[in-house]
Amino acid sequence: MKTKALAAVTALALLPLSALPASAAPRIDWKPCATEYAPTLECASLRVSGPFTIALAKLPATDPARRVGSLLTNPGGPGGSGVTVLKYGGRGFALDKPEMAEARQRFDVIGFDPRGVGASTPAVTCGPTLHDPSIGRFPRNRTEYDRFIEHNRASGQDCLDRTGPALSKVDTWNAADDIESIRVALGEPKVNWLGVSYGSELGAAYAEKYPKRIRTMVLDGAINHSLPTRQAILDEAIATEGALKDFAQWCTTSDECALRGKDVLATYDALMATPGGVPSSELGRNVTAEELATGVYGWIILPAFWPDLSKATAEKPDASGLLPYSQLDPSYGAYRAIGCHDFGPAFTSYAEARVMQGLIKTVAPHSWRYSEFWDLASGCAGWPVTPAYPPRPQKVRGAAPILVVGGEHDPATPLVWAKGLARNIENSTLLVNAGYGHTGLLNSACVRTEEVKYLVSGVTPAPDKICH
Repeated sequence: MKTKALAAVTALALLPLSALPASAAPRIDWKPCATEYAPTLECASLRVSGPFTIALAKLPATDPARRVGSLLTNPGGPGGSGVTVLKYGGRGFALDKPEMAEARQRFDVIGFDPRGVGASTPAVTCGPTLHDPSIGRFPRNRTEYDRFIEHNRASGQDCLDRTGPALSKVDTWNAADDIESIRVALGEPKVNWLGVSYGSELGAAYAEKYPKRIRTMVLDGAINHSLPTRQAILDEAIATEGALKDFAQWCTTSDECALRGKDVLATYDALMATPGGVPSSELGRNVTAEELATGVYGWIILPAFWPDLSKATAEKPDASGLLPYSQLDPSYGAYRAIGCHDFGPAFTSYAEARVMQGLIKTVAPHSWRYSEFWDLASGCAGWPVTPAYPPRPQKVRGAAPILVVGGEHDPATPLVWAKGLARNIENSTLLVNAGYGHTGLLNSACVRTEEVKYLVSGVTPAPDKICH
């Protein structure tokens, strides 16, 4: 993004930070900000281009004599706060797992809130109407469709009014420049990157723009930005349906499943078909079927949550354990705004919407009411801000070896996406997690071991490596 100078004295702002002499590059003024979970945590902020100031957090290397450098991280989203993850000791990056010990010893782990997100300013700000339970994502007729489009337009305009013109600049392509600003301010010659889920998309954008600035880069739970949005929707709907079936299969043998002995898919379908929705004592209203499906998705993405999911599903008629927390969280505004920049709408007419709905119900006959990309892209129909970074062919050339990680049973980022991203990155290596859940980092000790080895040494795993 280019900065518009208001006077001649600000002309230097038009230069990328990497072009400034070292003496002119901004430095980061770290201050202690300890939490119960992160007693050594340090925090800071960094002014980047335009109106944006980026919030930062750092867990210093625990063995500074063997320090490799800084490890920049992104926990996903879009809209995920890297600062918040570090305030909780980095558990969102699995830093509490033994396989990650060497990463903690040898890297300053850096978390940051991307532009528009969390404590960075200006933050995307939307009103409470962004999620309206009376507006379904599957309009059944033209009247419902028109109401749906008008809701998206009005709620998007509300976000624009509250956030201001910065809303048009929170796309991932622009956000990648902020990573370069952070690198320069840290004084690091090259970037080490650990990005999961959306963090893989942000990392890949940085690699495309600044390939020579990479030392190591892990793209786990990989997103392939080259895919047309409609294809991504169907790929993910298939993966989400697969995860629901994996959960049902787990319930047939696990003593931890509160639904053991029942037909789990039939139970799920019956829950979704509850007339008028299911009451929630926490919300004080009925939760719709689409909201219930959103809540189930929030549990199903990590097998560690499956026991609790089985209990919540069995606890009808109170749906408080299956609330759509993602849509009720204030970060949902950043999720929608960034996502609409990066992926755009999935349809531009009622006829196209009906076709997409039919395809989703065909490939996901049980879980069709919610998958992330459908929620995101359907919400972009009528959105008042023009997409700045829609899908397009992506190629990364000239970078150091990059590690791409995908899972055979990942409900959010299907393995086919990781394979496609690896093909788009010259000299990359694909590591496959044969287990369950979203990202290898959060679900596989084997993946964590391989990722840390690579981050420390710069040497990727053997080709065709599979973690079982």
